[in-house]
Amino acid sequence: MKKAAAFIVVLLPLMQYAQRAFSFDSLFKKNPVLQKVAAGSGKYRLQIIYTQIRRDAEGKPTFKNYLYHVDSTTYFYCASLVKLPCSIIAMEKLNDLKLEKETIMFTDSANTCQRSVRKDTTSPSGYPSLGQYIRRMFLVSDNAAYGRVYEFLGVDYLHDRLAELGYRNMRIVHRFDGGCQGTANLITNPVSFYDKDLKLLYQQKQGLPLRNYTNAVGTFKVGKAYYNARNKRVNEPKDFTNMNYMSLQNVHSLLQRLVFNEFYPPANQYHIDRNQQQFMLQYLTMLPRESSYPSYNKSYYDSYKKYFIYGDSKKPITDKDLKITNIVGQSYGFMVDCAYIHNEAEKVEFMLSAVIYANEDEVINDGKYEYNSLALPFLAELGRQVYQYELKQTK
Repeated sequence: MKKAAAFIVVLLPLMQYAQRAFSFDSLFKKNPVLQKVAAGSGKYRLQIIYTQIRRDAEGKPTFKNYLYHVDSTTYFYCASLVKLPCSIIAMEKLNDLKLEKETIMFTDSANTCQRSVRKDTTSPSGYPSLGQYIRRMFLVSDNAAYGRVYEFLGVDYLHDRLAELGYRNMRIVHRFDGGCQGTANLITNPVSFYDKDLKLLYQQKQGLPLRNYTNAVGTFKVGKAYYNARNKRVNEPKDFTNMNYMSLQNVHSLLQRLVFNEFYPPANQYHIDRNQQQFMLQYLTMLPRESSYPSYNKSYYDSYKKYFIYGDSKKPITDKDLKITNIVGQSYGFMVDCAYIHNEAEKVEFMLSAVIYANEDEVINDGKYEYNSLALPFLAELGRQVYQYELKQTK
């Protein structure tokens, strides 16, 4: 196994622990669900990051990381994980423009593959806004909402800011809601903002990238065959090289910085205020049924995007003390969760990120993935076991 890449952001000083040291191997040996996947960790492309969090008397956190097979060259498709950095950077951009998150946001089209959006039936006003797009992404991983935020950012602006934050190898280069293909994804729509009386406040032209966004890490091919856009089987690995990319370390540190933003040196902080930080954390934590605008029916069950601890059940979540602030991804057989798990009553808080590849036949786009039979049971049990370990430490 190649050496695990270091976290891109500088973490706070690590704490010295008096308790028994944590071991993934010890954790797996106690549980057959975990042991099965761990025994085939290469096949399942398993990677895990567990961060212990302890606070001093003044509430300042310290962190200790435990890594399991973490390697930025072991590819996984990041899917909806990209919604986290795009939301944060879009909020920063809105601040630079001196606009509010609920300001009316219209998206226009400048070519045939782009789509124009001037209504949002999920919002109280009936109009779209950045705030409402973030709610939709964080509550149920809405792909159309992501597309509009990606277009507002523009590819150059987005990657310039990612580089400033230390994520130089991250690539976010396409939408999820159809229409534009290939390099057309790099051309982003005109966007404009209006006050409640529909008076123009800001207008942004169509974005044309000034740089070529090749993958900086390497060539990524997965599987033994795949079905293409014409539903024809191609008997060779699927090439992910020019698709979105981020490592597990990337998303883990992105979320960690959002949760603990005020504890980072000013140069490493997101350019958001406390209310904006709490807004994003609130909707990363909420269950779909707890939201009024947007509102969701019962098909969006409580564990819809809470893979750790609850992912193997569709029953209502009844523990009101245990909170999971997280972002997930699921596509092409890959399933990933990145979470800050906290229970104030029990004085437990930790971070956990994991990715698993659940595609036994190694054919991509055939619709046959073991999400429910393999990935969700593993992630749910992993979350439960680490949570129980944390509870024992606090006691």
